[in-house]
Amino acid sequence: MSNTVQTTQFGVLGTARIATKVGAAIHKASNAELTAVASRDAQHAAAWAGEHGATRSYGSYAALIDDPDLDAIYIPLPPSMHAEWTIKAAEAGKHVLCEKPLAMSVTETEEMAAVCRENNVQLMDGVMWVHHPRADDMRKPISDGSLGTVRRMTSAFTFNNDLPLTDLRMQRELGGGSMLDLGWYCVRATLWAFGELPRRVWANARYKNDVDVNFSGLMWYDNDRMASFDSAFDTGLRKWFEVAGTEASLVCDDFVHPWDESKPRFWLHNPDGKMEERVSAGDIQEVKMVECLANIAQSGQLEDRWTNDAIATQRVCDALDQSARSGKIVELAE
Repeated sequence: MSNTVQTTQFGVLGTARIATKVGAAIHKASNAELTAVASRDAQHAAAWAGEHGATRSYGSYAALIDDPDLDAIYIPLPPSMHAEWTIKAAEAGKHVLCEKPLAMSVTETEEMAAVCRENNVQLMDGVMWVHHPRADDMRKPISDGSLGTVRRMTSAFTFNNDLPLTDLRMQRELGGGSMLDLGWYCVRATLWAFGELPRRVWANARYKNDVDVNFSGLMWYDNDRMASFDSAFDTGLRKWFEVAGTEASLVCDDFVHPWDESKPRFWLHNPDGKMEERVSAGDIQEVKMVECLANIAQSGQLEDRWTNDAIATQRVCDALDQSARSGKIVELAE
C-alpha cells in the first residue's frame, strides 16, 4: 500500500500582494502544491511563478482555469471580479478559495454558492483566523458557560494609511471601503461568537471618494445581546475583540493575526480583576486554511459551514452599508 501523501494542486488567479502570502502557505501546507499562476500579462505571470515557485504560468485567467491538472483555484482579485471568476472556476470543476469580501452583494454571493453546489465544489472565503486552533480554543469558554450568559461582543480592526484614490480599497465600484476590507473580519467574529444573524443593524461612516474610511456598526441580537465594531483606514493598528458575559469576559488583542505567531494567546477576565492567559498551538493560520480546503477537495465531502458563514457575513455587511448610507436602522429578513 502506498504511503504517498495526496496533494491538492492549486492555481492562483492573479498576483495581488496577498497572493504572495497565500502562495507561501500553499508551499508550506502538508497536502497542497502551488502549481500555476495567471496574470493578464504573461511576462508578469512568468516572473511571479519563478519568484514564488509555481511550476507553470498563464497569460490569461481563463487559461489557468482550463488547466486540467488543477484541483483548486485561489482568487485574490478585486471583489468586483470575484463572482465572475468563482463561477467560471466552479463550472470547470475547481474548488474555490476566494478572498474576502466574497462578492459585491449577498445576491452575488448566493449565486456563487449555488453554482459551486451544482458542480460539487467547495466555496470558502479567505478569512484565515477561523482556521487557527486558537479559534476553537476561544469558542470553548464562550459556549461552555465560563463567561456566564453572553451579553456583548465588541471588536475593532483598523490601520492608519493614507491610501491613494487609485487603490482598489478606495474605489466603491471595485468593492472598496474599510467595512468590507476590515470590518468583514469583525462581523465574522460576531457571527462566530453568537452563532446566528442579528435582528437589526445600525451604522455610521465617514466617507472619502464615496468609500467609507471610518465605519462604526451596531448589531442587535435576541436574548439581550448586542455587538459593536469599528473599522478604519485612518486609525492606528488595532485587531482585537472582547466577548463579555454576566460572569467573565474573553479578550483577544490580535484575533486577525497573532502579534507573535509562536504564542497565539487570549485572556479570561473575571469580575474580581483576575486574569488568566491561555496560549494555543503555534500554527500558521494561512497554512491551516489551505490545508482545510485541500482536505475537503481530497475527501469530496463539502462543508457547507464555510460557505454559509461567508454568505451570512455578506448579508450583515450589506445591511450595515445600507444603514450607514441611509442613516436608518435596517432589519434583517428572517
